[in-house]
Amino acid sequence: MSDQRHEHREELLRDLFACTFNGLHTERIENVKNLEHIKEILTELTDLDLIIQASAPERSLTEINKVDLAIMRLIMFESKHADTPPKVLVDEGIELAKEFGSDSSPRFINGVLAQILL
Repeated sequence: MSDQRHEHREELLRDLFACTFNGLHTERIENVKNLEHIKEILTELTDLDLIIQASAPERSLTEINKVDLAIMRLIMFESKHADTPPKVLVDEGIELAKEFGSDSSPRFINGVLAQILL
């Protein structure tokens, strides 16, 4: 049985990641399934990025892998707007990193999200 919440986060991650290659403009992306949700996330990027940067000062945002950045933005947005427990969100971020990120992504995302959310 598949987890619909995980699948929804995967879709959001794909759309949010695609936005990073289109100047953060949703109108340039075809087949955005969750357009309104992505627009909501994009309106809060500045705030989300400030928190990420403060929690990972050893890397500038431009040095963070775009997949990792999209995962952290997505998870942090959800932490602000849903009643999902922080531990669940950190675990979900790690799982998304294992699926979509590099070999070092799960550890990096765990460190940053744990610092922010736990």
